[in-house]
Amino acid sequence: SFDRMWDDLAPIGRHPATGGYRRFAWTAEDATLREWFVGEAARRGLDTVEDRAGNLWAWRGDPDAAVAAGHPGLVLGSHLDSVPDGGAFDGPLGVVSAFAALDQLDAKGFQSRRPLGIACFGDEEGARFGVACAGSRLLTGAMTSARGLALADGNGTSMAEAMRAAGREPGHVGRDDETLRRIGTFVELHVEQGRALGDPDHPADGPVAVGSSIWPHGRWRFDLAGRADHAGTTRLDDRDDPMLLAAEVIQQARAAARRFGCVATVGKLRVQPNGVNAIPSLVQAWLDARGEDEHAVTQAVAHVENAVGRPATQESWTDTTLFDEDLVRLLAGTLATERPVPVLPTGAGHDAGILAAAGVPTAMLYVRNPTGISHSPEEYAEPADCHAGVDALVRVVEKLAGGPA
Repeated sequence: SFDRMWDDLAPIGRHPATGGYRRFAWTAEDATLREWFVGEAARRGLDTVEDRAGNLWAWRGDPDAAVAAGHPGLVLGSHLDSVPDGGAFDGPLGVVSAFAALDQLDAKGFQSRRPLGIACFGDEEGARFGVACAGSRLLTGAMTSARGLALADGNGTSMAEAMRAAGREPGHVGRDDETLRRIGTFVELHVEQGRALGDPDHPADGPVAVGSSIWPHGRWRFDLAGRADHAGTTRLDDRDDPMLLAAEVIQQARAAARRFGCVATVGKLRVQPNGVNAIPSLVQAWLDARGEDEHAVTQAVAHVENAVGRPATQESWTDTTLFDEDLVRLLAGTLATERPVPVLPTGAGHDAGILAAAGVPTAMLYVRNPTGISHSPEEYAEPADCHAGVDALVRVVEKLAGGPA
């Protein structure tokens, strides 16, 4: 079942020239992915509902009755959207593995004492509208509906307009307490976005790890204004070229990251008028900064601002996120058989982190990525390791939802 689902997803949103995926929120590709999710849920007799933020939840059992009885549901899952030209595993591995784990549990005749849910969060990457984990942020109220709906893509289309074009009513968007009450525990499986498990210096590590925390991280936008002019006739001394400031932002970001012991990346530029033979009138540069130490991250951003003499607009910020300590310990103990299971922090943001910050008992599992590369078509996990991840989810569900009700 895992291989069939993986093959079904493979062509959706894949760019023929790059081999990467372009699965952006509230697009035709997104609609196809949602149809796939609903179809897989129906194949297993699950009831699918969409919350007020556009996230999908497929349930076995009655989550509302379980809330009333004091044992809310256990939810697995992840997301299906991608960064521009992203890899196949970031997000979809967690969703496919959740369905495959449910199939294994059914084959074993497992009887859950809690409702089991599979989640598909919308717009986790923030590739279209610029704010990562938008679906879970709107769900939990970490981002207000007013701000979320006003976000616009590169063509000027707002999230509200995109949702309306996809057949949704933006007026319903907002924090959804009814959905949140149903989630007693959330466990997200994800491909590792680094090489901690694939490190040749630690060959004894197995294919699966447990997540402990998420580093603090944020996104900032530099609006660098200049004066549009002719590239061939304007003397160098007469130019007001903001591209030079953009280059300085990029260089200073790397220098600041080294100085303060964090990571900082300028991965997106928007240039107006964006002509080969025109000096730009405006360059917008987006800075992503993350690190183990929150103060170091903010110091690095301040260093860049001071170095270029321009302030940046903070578009998002997530504090250090600690996953539920008891749950992390329980999962690590449950999965430790022949060897201890690594417990790893990460610099990558996830919907699990947003739910954890909202008070939902949450943990993550990581599946080994031998390339160490993510957000790229080179992202990879061996088939045997993917199946080991499914087996790990099965054991987690048996531990967290087994036994009499």
